[in-house]
Amino acid sequence: MKPSILPHYDINRHTLAIMPAYHTDYETIVYENHQIYYVAESSMSIIKRACIEGGATYDGRRTAVSEITRAQSKVPIPIDTMDQIYTFPTHSPTKLECSWLFYHHIRTFMPDPDHPAKTIITFRNSIQLTIDATYATIERQIQRTSYCILRLTYRPYKIEQVMRQIDYSPVHY
Repeated sequence: MKPSILPHYDINRHTLAIMPAYHTDYETIVYENHQIYYVAESSMSIIKRACIEGGATYDGRRTAVSEITRAQSKVPIPIDTMDQIYTFPTHSPTKLECSWLFYHHIRTFMPDPDHPAKTIITFRNSIQLTIDATYATIERQIQRTSYCILRLTYRPYKIEQVMRQIDYSPVHY
């Protein structure tokens, strides 16, 4: 039976992973909590459109996170900070083999015992995916993403602290 193919996909709170399909009829496979979608749209197109819907361009988000994390390659992307949707690439986003994993859904990850260059990701809903990236790469990407989340989450708190320190007494001329 031929799978149903979507023309495009909208990233949401249930998105676990976006992976390359290596198929002639569709470019991307999207994993959600209880669903798998086959999508004609490329993963980069899905990510870029989600960034725009989240209020900024992909390039703008990438530049900001690159400054925050000092990462120059494989930069994590905050898709929607209000909904806590953060993703990171497993390879350079320009590479066909790049998958995108969504940080808040990852429970554990471990090296694939049969293939040292691969990592087994276990999501919070117990779905497991084997990713074509080393354990060290996934670990570094998770660390970068968590640092990005920390910096972007506590930024409003810092602004509030600064505002409390400002003297609001009337100015007399």
